[in-house]
Amino acid sequence: MTPRRSPNELLRMVISGEPDVFTVRQHGREVAKALGLDTQDQVRVATALSDVGRDLVRSGVEVSVVFALRSTSAPSLDIEFSWSGPSATELLSLSHATATRLMDEVVTGQEDDRSSVVMSKGALAALPALTVSPATLRKRLSASDVVSPLDELRAQNQELLTALGDLERKQQELVRLNDELEETNQGVVALYKELSDELEETNRGVVALYADLNEKSTQLAAVNDAKTRFWSNISHELRAPVNSIVGLARLLDAGGPDPLSPEQSRQVRLINDSGETLLALVNELLDTAKAESGRLVPQLAPVDLRAIVLHLRGVLRSTVPDEVELRVAEPGVDTILTDETMLVRILRNVLSNSVKFTERGQVELTVTAEDDDHVRFTVTDTGIGIPEDQVERVFEEFYQVRNKLQAKAGGTGLGLSYARKLAEILGGDMRLSSVPGQGTTVELRLPLRPPGDDITDLGEVLVVDDDPVFREEFTRHVTTFAREIQYATDGREALALLAASRPDVLFLDLVMPGMNGREVLTVLRAKPESRDVPVVVVTSAVPGGLDLTAAGLRAGLLLKSQISPETVRLAVGEAFAVVRRA
Repeated sequence: MTPRRSPNELLRMVISGEPDVFTVRQHGREVAKALGLDTQDQVRVATALSDVGRDLVRSGVEVSVVFALRSTSAPSLDIEFSWSGPSATELLSLSHATATRLMDEVVTGQEDDRSSVVMSKGALAALPALTVSPATLRKRLSASDVVSPLDELRAQNQELLTALGDLERKQQELVRLNDELEETNQGVVALYKELSDELEETNRGVVALYADLNEKSTQLAAVNDAKTRFWSNISHELRAPVNSIVGLARLLDAGGPDPLSPEQSRQVRLINDSGETLLALVNELLDTAKAESGRLVPQLAPVDLRAIVLHLRGVLRSTVPDEVELRVAEPGVDTILTDETMLVRILRNVLSNSVKFTERGQVELTVTAEDDDHVRFTVTDTGIGIPEDQVERVFEEFYQVRNKLQAKAGGTGLGLSYARKLAEILGGDMRLSSVPGQGTTVELRLPLRPPGDDITDLGEVLVVDDDPVFREEFTRHVTTFAREIQYATDGREALALLAASRPDVLFLDLVMPGMNGREVLTVLRAKPESRDVPVVVVTSAVPGGLDLTAAGLRAGLLLKSQISPETVRLAVGEAFAVVRRA
């Protein structure tokens, strides 16, 4: 009885001898070609069929071969060999491995006394576009002439030659690609070497530039220090004789048993006025030198702003022309924690400058709370104003805007520069805006309380001092905001502790046996890992003798005579602020 054909079955045949193997191989190639497989896949199918078929024929079994299409989401060509007798594992040795390499799937099976092996070539992309139906394809395969073994052998040889030709072309292409890759690699290596040489040359240039910049920075620092020392020394040297000149001029003009004539009195007053102008210049030079060198250290205390504005109103009233009205409004803030002397100097400089360059109209000072942390002092005038291109230059030392009032007003050109430096020392800033012919506005912004006043919790602090009595006394003030306190009695011990762990704050005495505090600071600031450690210099020296160290080496300042929990916190805040500014 003829078995029922599946609708997708293409061909069924029996092989029992070597000629049938050639026929199976021929049909396999034809089916693969009809299904749109490329030449290489056609050869793979034919080779797998001939190897499996030859092993089965040699084992002496009669084999049924079925070609069929499997219609699934991934259609494939299935070729089933089935026979009665031993399993595929016993009969197929080398050919099974060959089929596994050449086909997409090889499945062996055994049911009752029937063994089978199914080989599949899957995912036939051309199947949906098949131009003939499976039935038509069956007829075509059934009617195809069976070639002789010699013709099939010739076909195999031709396939082998074609494969060898393809392989040779691919090998030549591979050689060409390798040559191109080698050429490209040589170009990349050459480019890399060129870039490396350029980078090395650039690095040498950068290193040289940095060395030059460091040298220039050192020279600039030396020049700046020399300038500061010159200002300070010359100001001190000039102050005494100028004070004598002013005092003698006042004494001559005071009258007595032999009064001066009107002309002599006028000339003496000119001498006195010139002396007072020179004394103001000397004082401003000295204060500016102190501000630049860090020798101006704020003495913080609560300041009554109502008293400040009343004082300024009284001091400046006599200097205001009749055509100008001086308005000093009630402050919107009662008190501020700052240096009263510095604040008065800032406001007096700014107000005096506004009065000097206002011919008519008004000069007004207002004090308002900017937010919960800052207060703003605003001085506005209706004076001649400043051209836009010179607004920032008025803060340069000795710079004066050239206008019709300058010759009459005089001055040194240090007032606003000095005022801005004081504002920065107090933790604030100063800004100026102006419209020529309409007036000028100067804004001073200061913190209500300096940085660090709200410090309440630090982890580890290091106290370095050789006096055990002071260490014990100082600990009582530090424990209010530090969880752990370490101690060192000299500079070397301090550096050893700092190398082991980094504290949140270092309290450092300057005068100690062996390695002193100034040397410890120098070492700390020279190392990248410790240059930003907040340091508070704790000393009994007067401010004028140590401010250069505190400012130059970026440290806060705390006098032993003024130690309290509040001043300690303020000094810590200044130490943090100095490090951030650096």
